[in-house]
Amino acid sequence: MKIIKTAGAVLAAVIIVPLLVAAILPKEYTVKRSTVIERSAEEVFSYIKMLKNQDNYSVWARMDPDMKRDFRGTDGTVGFVSAWESEKDDVGKGEQEIKKIDEGKRIDTELRFFEPFESISDAYMTTEQLADGKTRVVWGFHGRMSYPMNLMMLFMDFDGMIGKDFETGLADLKKILEAEKTGP
Repeated sequence: MKIIKTAGAVLAAVIIVPLLVAAILPKEYTVKRSTVIERSAEEVFSYIKMLKNQDNYSVWARMDPDMKRDFRGTDGTVGFVSAWESEKDDVGKGEQEIKKIDEGKRIDTELRFFEPFESISDAYMTTEQLADGKTRVVWGFHGRMSYPMNLMMLFMDFDGMIGKDFETGLADLKKILEAEKTGP
């Protein structure tokens, strides 16, 4: 009988402790990176609001050049959807939809991931005109994991996983736009 009670207590602890930990863990995650580009905010925004241009600077687009792509709507406008499907788990299957545009300042998109896991997150890019024709670009991403799935946040470093890719993407965006400024 004592063995059954002990086993029951251990089993209860194995179930209850993670649920209690999940109750106090954050449920939201945010990743944000920025860079300064030597172009006007108008020029930078005109480029980044076109989701098809992400193929030129997004790390994820380069992970699988053979992924299937589908576009619906008019690029650079609210409602445009850029969908992808890849055999590679790092890329998976999903779509990105333009949800809101504050012309010249901010574009908000919704990322819907279908494979290898289902998830919905929000992403945005902002531009801020600085002195001397330079522009600060911020690329951000945030989402939410519901209880008790937020327990996975103990093992997932969103900032570490995604932040480096944002830095690389922004560096590539900077190279592209600044190269266009100087011309051939």
